Amino acid sequence: MTERGRQDLLEVIDDRVPGGSVLITSQLPCEAWHDYLGEPTIADAILDRLLHNKHSIELKGDSMRRKAKFGVSASKAHT
Repeated sequence: MTERGRQDLLEVIDDRVPGGSVLITSQLPCEAWHDYLGEPTIADAILDRLLHNKHSIELKGDSMRRKAKFGVSASKAHT
């Protein structure tokens, strides 16, 4: 992530966290976010704000796109 991207993300989170919600979806596991964000001080600030009162939903299993690609119908994928 670029320096500008980190600063922008921190600014958005700073604006939202005190009284609003932040929803993030990612295929990158939470454990890898610090490395992805790069600069340790900014990464710590971003993650402290995001993870303080977090609610996580971690999905497991094959993706629906992968199942569709290999010919498994959506109705069979849910059973």
